[in-house]
Amino acid sequence: MSATPVHGTWEPRPAARWEDAFLSGNGHHGALVFGDPNDDRTVVTHHTLVRPGEDADRNRLPPRLADGLSGLQDRLLAGDPTAAEGFTDGRRLQWVQPFHPAFQVRLRRPDGHQDQGRDGYRRTVDFATGVVEATRADWTSRVFVSRADDVIVQHVTGPGLTLDVSLDHRLPSAPTGLGVGHGAVLTPEGALLSLRARYPGSGLACTGVTLVAVIGGRTALAPPGLRTEGARSVLLLTRVRRHTGELDVVAEGRALRELLDDATGTSYDGLLARHLPPHRTAYERVTLDLAAGPDERALPGSELLTRPRSAALLERLFAAGRYHLLSSSGLFPPRLTGLWTGDWDTAWSGAFTNDANLNLQTASAAAAALPEVTEALAALIRRQLPDWRDNARAVFGARGVVAPAHSDGESGHSYHFSREYPLHLWTAGADWLLKPLVDHDDTRGERDPDTAAALAEVALFYEDFLTRTDSEGRLVVVPSYSPENRPANASWGTVNAAMDLSAARHALRTAAAYHPEHADRWRALADRLPPHRINADGALAEWAWPGLEDSYDHRHLSHLYGVWPLDEITPYDTPDLAAAAHRALELRGAENDSAHGHLHHALIAARLRDGERVTHALGQVLDGDFFHASLMSAHYPHRHVYNADAAHTLPAVLIEALVQSTPDRLVLLPAPLPAYPSGELRGIRTRFGAELDLTWSPDAVTAVVRPTRTHRIDLWTSAGVEPLDLVAGEDRVLTPKTR
Repeated sequence: MSATPVHGTWEPRPAARWEDAFLSGNGHHGALVFGDPNDDRTVVTHHTLVRPGEDADRNRLPPRLADGLSGLQDRLLAGDPTAAEGFTDGRRLQWVQPFHPAFQVRLRRPDGHQDQGRDGYRRTVDFATGVVEATRADWTSRVFVSRADDVIVQHVTGPGLTLDVSLDHRLPSAPTGLGVGHGAVLTPEGALLSLRARYPGSGLACTGVTLVAVIGGRTALAPPGLRTEGARSVLLLTRVRRHTGELDVVAEGRALRELLDDATGTSYDGLLARHLPPHRTAYERVTLDLAAGPDERALPGSELLTRPRSAALLERLFAAGRYHLLSSSGLFPPRLTGLWTGDWDTAWSGAFTNDANLNLQTASAAAAALPEVTEALAALIRRQLPDWRDNARAVFGARGVVAPAHSDGESGHSYHFSREYPLHLWTAGADWLLKPLVDHDDTRGERDPDTAAALAEVALFYEDFLTRTDSEGRLVVVPSYSPENRPANASWGTVNAAMDLSAARHALRTAAAYHPEHADRWRALADRLPPHRINADGALAEWAWPGLEDSYDHRHLSHLYGVWPLDEITPYDTPDLAAAAHRALELRGAENDSAHGHLHHALIAARLRDGERVTHALGQVLDGDFFHASLMSAHYPHRHVYNADAAHTLPAVLIEALVQSTPDRLVLLPAPLPAYPSGELRGIRTRFGAELDLTWSPDAVTAVVRPTRTHRIDLWTSAGVEPLDLVAGEDRVLTPKTR
């Protein structure tokens, strides 16, 4: 391999747009950093910051429709194609509470102290440390969000620093009538700034507190902030709290001051030293080297983005994707925008969108050795299970759980639905969201009791819900919904969507594996579900109910859930179904060119061993100008609508093209990408309990497997299949033949 890939990115100019701000985060707090010697800005976010909507208490409950379920099932089974359109309680579409930023920390040079030039300016973000740095001449600003202390740290150094420091709520689309109160006080330990925000008509929003510790010079209050003159360094520690009651600003400031009492060096160095072990350890577990040239690796990110087929670009996007995914995962997994936004008008409420986006963003977590991400997802699910139970009872009159399609993180109730998006009918969500947790259990060889309990509740739901049968005595999923598509000849709520069938089968069989005492009952129920249907085009049908016609031009690929992420349909075990699934993929259009649609397509193509189709789908994103200079992505081409789908999903696409595993199978180079004939992928975790390093070139493939469990698996390569016996603690070096 060539020299070590770059684990960071840089730009020679300050960010003019918040979308280009470099990012740092610890899964709780986020920071968008606009390094500029004259106006240094850091936008502060927190996963909990969501704005209440109107009539929040009433509209945030699931609709009570269970009494009408039997009648709806009768009508759908009798052939009424629009029966489900009236299965609501009459409410209008209600979005979940929107995610929003808190404020920005601003450090401005007052008139007379402006740095007129920007020669020699450089801003960087180091993925291995999470530190965003901007430098010019002898001025330096460093920002990171501590995983150890849950605080945003900013350290500015330079001779004779004269700065106006303030907390500024004036961000794009901030609501009219937002109530803001500022506080500033000087103490012997440093200055304390605060900002308290109140939603219009909805009570307290959040309080931000910044401790400012100044070395050298003079510090004076300059409402609403303060001014330093002649300082050698300025250290700022910032936290923001969503309100559940009044916050004691003085006590919060005291807690921040206690973080500086560290004997390991200067205050900044001590804070960084505590942060590095949890962050660096997680980030460095997996690396990708595509043998890029050193000249391209040295380019700024914005320049690399103009070379969409560059190996250096793909290396950097892989590294940035893992960095951003890790940085946005902690209290919650990533939202649609990760952990970041600089605008109060966040598209689609900046929600956790469960019917596609959340699982796509977290798709690499198990294989890419980021248990922090899976644990964040598990924590979200645990908190929301009571609401999932309410959904099952209210909508379906059933025990167990039903997951919502959208969540703001506070509520797990299913209340976001309409005629065109009957998301309250979607029953596959719990299995879909629990699948990454099952994969995580496979990699570590232990079954988490919380995951086991949740799976049992999903199985209980299906026991109560799957009561109707077809003319051949097979169970029927009715009502059924394929996010977010509809048949060409019927309405959205239908019968036997392929995703619902796959989810029910998988949930019941997986729950049986976790709970042997119920295995016979749940497996028997799964076995009564109908098979997938092949339509007249030879494609796996999106609805396995006779007469329902496919609608091919759609961004979602819900019907191919059995291919990815499940292992229900594979080229190895079910080649005929895999061929039908491949035909369905060929016929699928891109609809509105959303990033998640292209990369979902790529993930499925990789499972079906189609490297050319992976390359094409990946190319649609790389060629489509989806990435900002920050290497965070957009939802649509030409950097339209800030969105983390592409950034976070891209590492999963590359891993799936290079290595795939199940508890009993290892596939090397299932969908090789011709544009990258040589490379090295290190640290991958497999679902049979081994760590794996893969090296490939046009002449040879080598895999080093480090198993933690003794097990026999099947090894698949382009040359075919052979059994492989693994012994815990004994490394195996594989040099399979290639065709």
